Amino acid sequence: MREIWSDAVDVMASIRKKDGAESADGKVQPQGRKLRIKESIIKHLQFDLARNQGTATLRDWWVATCLMAREMIMAQFIRTQRTHHGSNVRKVYYISLEYLPGRLLKNNLINFGILGDTKKALEILGQNFDDIENVEPDMGLGNGGLGRLASCFQDSLATLNYPAVAYGIHYELGLFRQKFVDGKQVETPDSWLLPGTPWQVCRPENTQNVKLYGSVEFCYDNSGRLTPLWKNCEIMQGVPWDISITGYKSPTVNFMRLWEARSAAEFDLKMFNDGKFFEAMDKQTRNETISKVLYPNDSTEGGKILRLTQQYFFVSCSIQDIIRRFKNANKSFDAFPEKVAIQLNDTHPTIAVVELLRILLDEELFSWERAWDICKRTFSYTNHTLLPEALEEWPAGLFEYLLPRHYQLICEINRRFLCGEVEKKWPGDDSKKRALSIISGDGTKVVRMAHLAVACCEHVNGVAAMHSDLVKKLLFPLFNELYPQKFTNVTNGVTPRMWLRCCNPNLSKLLDRAIGQKWTSDLGKLRDLEKFSDDPIFQQKFLEIKRLNKVNLAKKIASLCGIEVNVDSLFDVQIKRLHEYKRQHLNLLHILTLYRRVVGGDETVVPRTFIFGAKAAPGYYMAKQIIHAINVVADKVNANSMNDKIRIAFLPNYNVSLACDIIPAADLSEQISTAGKEASGTGNMKLAMNGACTICTLDGANVEIKEEVGDENIFVFGHTEGEIKAMRERGYNPYDYYNRSEDLHYILDWMASSNFVSASGEAPLRNIRNNLLDGGDPFFALADFESYVHTQRIIDETFQNRPQWAKKAILNVTRSGKFSSDRAIRDYATNIWNLSPVAIK
Repeated sequence: MREIWSDAVDVMASIRKKDGAESADGKVQPQGRKLRIKESIIKHLQFDLARNQGTATLRDWWVATCLMAREMIMAQFIRTQRTHHGSNVRKVYYISLEYLPGRLLKNNLINFGILGDTKKALEILGQNFDDIENVEPDMGLGNGGLGRLASCFQDSLATLNYPAVAYGIHYELGLFRQKFVDGKQVETPDSWLLPGTPWQVCRPENTQNVKLYGSVEFCYDNSGRLTPLWKNCEIMQGVPWDISITGYKSPTVNFMRLWEARSAAEFDLKMFNDGKFFEAMDKQTRNETISKVLYPNDSTEGGKILRLTQQYFFVSCSIQDIIRRFKNANKSFDAFPEKVAIQLNDTHPTIAVVELLRILLDEELFSWERAWDICKRTFSYTNHTLLPEALEEWPAGLFEYLLPRHYQLICEINRRFLCGEVEKKWPGDDSKKRALSIISGDGTKVVRMAHLAVACCEHVNGVAAMHSDLVKKLLFPLFNELYPQKFTNVTNGVTPRMWLRCCNPNLSKLLDRAIGQKWTSDLGKLRDLEKFSDDPIFQQKFLEIKRLNKVNLAKKIASLCGIEVNVDSLFDVQIKRLHEYKRQHLNLLHILTLYRRVVGGDETVVPRTFIFGAKAAPGYYMAKQIIHAINVVADKVNANSMNDKIRIAFLPNYNVSLACDIIPAADLSEQISTAGKEASGTGNMKLAMNGACTICTLDGANVEIKEEVGDENIFVFGHTEGEIKAMRERGYNPYDYYNRSEDLHYILDWMASSNFVSASGEAPLRNIRNNLLDGGDPFFALADFESYVHTQRIIDETFQNRPQWAKKAILNVTRSGKFSSDRAIRDYATNIWNLSPVAIK
């Protein structure tokens, strides 16, 4: 085994040593490194892909370049794992239903410090790196901010040398690919794995079995102990695929383990030979469906079963794998909470607590007290939302049908919890017990997964200061009274490697020249840039880079949307998951207000390009209506030959790669959610970090961005969370605002007219109008309309003063240091995981 380790580690050394690539002091010489990179690419092209330079396609060049990088990554991965295993270190195991790493090639080359040499090596070979990079598909492992945050955290864990493993699902088709047909969202499969990916490694030797359905019987074992027996269950397998996670200029390489669902039953060849072809494939097909698609539509009973099965499947595989890894290095489970920290990324993986408890009780034969003590000291839970529909409540009957043993254990957890801690705190108070119960007893029983997470986990955190406060006050007030020490805050952050150095190389070069490169791993260093915020020469260079990024994005818009945009206009960007509380329809109301001024001959309208990127959940009717409405308005506005002020671009299939094109070009960041609804947001951080000014409500992390950048460098509008709450309690009537505002009255009536009917004869704007007026305007868009439009006029005035705008934009960059995921991970490591960095040689 020692020889295998040594051989693998020598891969990196071989790149240094040949052709004078390493000097006498052991440092890599750039010329030699470039030549070795070139030779490695050619080697992989020939021996892994059976191609020569004349026959290789762009995809072949991409794969060969990835394999070159993977040689180095795997060598360091082996060093990392050898150190972690050899020292039996404490690790954090991060369990998340989604990740959004985007493309890996460029980021890995930056992290290993060889991007420039790789570009030069490919130039020698007659290839353009940008063309090769664009071949890589985004990994279809997530949907929105939750998945991207998880990937930022993995980057920071590796950069800061924290031992970590990330667990998720090996989705074959991701969420979906979005296209627009007659302006409407149409979902098609995101077959990102179809061409294969060179980044993953299958580990079939670590396959796990997962049980479902059946029944539980209690019987006596050989020692006379009454034990549960899970009978007549269906068994499926989870096959792990590993993807290495690199850190910036860090020797640590962690990994992400993704589970693919397969049938444990052998293929029924007899049935197949008897001509029953589809029947022979039925079980395999059903089991493999579990890891097919992210977030299956759960509006039907079958969809609910599939979604709960999906959650339990990857959680069970992950917990079994964690136990396997622990047993390899430890003899007694007493050390489990000292060696293992498990972080639940939102409510989806909460069943992990019950799965560990089941294994400790039923397989390890621990007493309840011992097993429960281990569970309670092992898990922590991050809440990412205040929306009730995202807190995971499952019908008790369905839960018991799918996971009979787990339902028994949840009932027992609930009994002990209510009769123990709750009764002790509030003796005889049944109303408190009903409110805190993990199983709701009102009408049809449901299992409250968020209640389970709070009752069972050692730590519970929100993801922004305001959100964490609302978690305690609004979401779990009684739990906070019972467990005040559990609740804490860790404000989200994003990695500056991906979201500045990788996606905005021109701005990064300017920052490097001004203050050096240390900001890449210590974002607080950007504060050193403040002295340049008033410098006319620096401002001019900053604005030139912003314009260059806008030119690049304009080309992308022309390619994807077929429209030409004015790169000197204000690029107004709203890119996020489509949900009513995020209020893309409020943005639409402002667009219509501006358009009315334009067609009315108002020459003072400042030119704007409105840029949208968003996907709506397939079963979310109103969200899809908003997408359709924006596209209907875009068709009308963009086609009007009398309009040279406004353009609207809704870019289809928004993903990480598209974000990397949009964010560096943004002038204005739209963060306009209803106050009290957004947990944190991370798009707000990425956009500010790249020099966009923010228009926002005081919601989520916007509050902290305001504190950091200063009141004069952010545009705040709208009602506060407290004011929204008071309006709701008084009885909010959207017609009050409709009747009060002439602009709003006109725009809403205009939306119902025949002016905004789609080519297919549909009227999505009328549907939105009806939702706003007759549907009660559930997210207070009309209440915030006048303040929003007024603030947008201030933005117009400020944007025309170029030095003033440049200073605000630069200060947004310089004061974004708090919003690094490195800071967030240090907070988790210190306050929640009790985790220390581990030096890798």
